[in-house]
Formats: sequence, structure tokens, C-alpha cells
Amino acid sequence: MADQDNSTRRPQREAKKRAAAALCEQRKKKRVALSDLTNTNNNINDVVSQTEKPVSDSQKQKKKNDSKSTPVESPVTEKSEDPQLCGTYVSDIYDYLRKLEVDPSKRPLHDYIQKIQRDISAIMRGVLVDWLVEVSEEYKLVSDTLYFCVSYIDRFLSLNDLSRQKLQLLGVSSMLIASKYEEIKPPEVEDFCYITDNTYSKEEVLSMEADILKSLKFELGGPTIKTFLRRFTRVAQEGVDASELQFEFLCCYLAELSLLDYNCVKFLPSMVAASVVFLARFMLSPKTHPWNSVLYQLTRYKPAELKECVLNLHDLYLSRKGGTLQAVRDKYKQHKFKCVATTPSPPEISLSYFEFRGADP
Repeated sequence: MADQDNSTRRPQREAKKRAAAALCEQRKKKRVALSDLTNTNNNINDVVSQTEKPVSDSQKQKKKNDSKSTPVESPVTEKSEDPQLCGTYVSDIYDYLRKLEVDPSKRPLHDYIQKIQRDISAIMRGVLVDWLVEVSEEYKLVSDTLYFCVSYIDRFLSLNDLSRQKLQLLGVSSMLIASKYEEIKPPEVEDFCYITDNTYSKEEVLSMEADILKSLKFELGGPTIKTFLRRFTRVAQEGVDASELQFEFLCCYLAELSLLDYNCVKFLPSMVAASVVFLARFMLSPKTHPWNSVLYQLTRYKPAELKECVLNLHDLYLSRKGGTLQAVRDKYKQHKFKCVATTPSPPEISLSYFEFRGADP
């Protein structure tokens, strides 16, 4: 009887071993080390491309029907049967967020590289953020984690002079904190050591994590570009010659491009989000004025106020700036993001689009 039990269990144990080995092989990750920060011509090592579960036609149709069943009644008092959208309180919530985004304790200095840093340049910061985009893709982190991570980096560098040898350490430690704050299951500390090709030890990452938390006084929340973009895109996609997903992904692409540029640090998150919407509408419908009274009421920005930020984002999109930084561009060339990085754009934006007369542009 015992021999029969063993003969029955042995194939089961062997099958479990094979399944465990296959799962272990699947979970192996390619290590990614940051290139020399002083040499922007070097390409950052490629990370393993990630795939998402395809969305079926029935799911797409259901989402389309859901969006039709919950129309936006007005740009300021969006109402929906979905209680998680907080339609009744949305205006009060965003009023609070607009006040919170100007809080000095949550804002980096717009000129911290000139005033605080002696060994770090804007180019080095751009290379680091570009690499962190790859890391977030490698570990399938949500976009909010990336925005918080870059915010922690800028805020920390506004308070502490750092050597270039520790800049990558600051990046992975900031992403570790952001992951703990935002993710359901954040990567382990060892994962962030591994992704740097073990350039830093676990103890060094944890020590930098403590330094960041103390510098930020554990104030980790606050509105990001993504916070405002979620609301703006619900209204701004009306009247655009593109699908809902294409418009949304294009806005996300432009927003992540803004993270690369040190010159965008000075702009409030709500201003960047509004500028992203302005530019996305222009790119998809270049012959139509991208702004109107509804968007003005929603964002509280006139086109003239967005001009500098919009032109900055347009230069980034056309690779007039940051052309050597390719991680964000490669990310949004994927089919799962509708290849929005290849969307054509006119080389210049008419200055008449930045004029605002009365209630309507």
C-alpha cells in the first residue's frame, strides 16, 4: 500500500518541481545599470520588454458603453453613478488639490541645480529620470509611482548637495519609497539593488531611504501631474479627431516627457497637465483652436499662461530637447499605447492659439 502511495505521489512531486522551475525561469529579470551620467551619448541598457493582457472586444465595448452611461454634466461638477469618482465632491477636492500643489513644503526649488548642487547637472538628472522610466516598466509599476519618485528626487536635491556617484542611489531609493506609498505589492529592496547591477548594497539603499524620508519630513503625498490629468482628459477629449484611448495615451506620453526636462520643474503640476491637454488637442486637430471656455473653466488657465510650458513640451516631443533620452519615447511606441509616440505634429504652433478673448478663444 505504501509503495502504491509513493508511486502515485512521485509523478505529482516531479510535476510540481517542473512547474516551480518554469516559474523561477519566468521571473528572472535582466539587470539594468545606469550609464555614465557624464556621457549622454551612451545608451542605457535595455530592459526586458513587458506585455499586458490583451483587452477583448467585449471588454472594450463594455467600457465604451459605461463611458456613455456616465456623461459629464459640467466640467466643474462631474457627476457619475460610480461612487469612487466622488462626483458630488469633485470640485471641493480639486480646490483643495490646487491649494496643496503650491505648498512650499511639497514644491522643489525651480533653480536647485544652480543654487544647491555643485556636482550634478540638468543633463544628469534627465539621464536618471529616463532610466527610472525603464525601471518602472521593468517592474510594471503604476504611473503614479514614477511621478512621486521624480518629485522626491527634485525635493531632496533642493535641500541637499549630492555627489554624482550617489545620484543613481537617490533614484532607486526614491522609487522604493514611492513604490511603498503607491503600489499594492512593491518590489523588494534587493530588486532595486539588482537592477543597478549591485552597484549599491541593501544597507546603502536603506540608508538613503532614511535620509530622503527625514529630508522630506515624511510628507510623501500631494498632487502630481497625473492627478490633474485624470480629470482634465475626461472633458478635453470631446471634439478631438481621435479615439478616447489614443488621446489619453498621448497625454500620458507628453506628461512623462515633461519629467525629463529640468526646465519643467518650475511649472505647477496643474499647469503641466493643462499644457499637455492643450498640446495633445493641437497635435490631433491642428486646424482647430485647442482651447475653449469649457477647458478654461475646468483648468482655470488661459492659453497665454500655458504658452511657455506648451512650447517647452512641443520641443521635447519633436526632440529639439532631450533627443538622446529614448526610454519614454520607446515606451510609447509600443502597440499597447497605440504608438502615440509616432503621432505627427506640425513643427510650429500658431501664436494666435495663445490668445484668449472674452469667454471663448
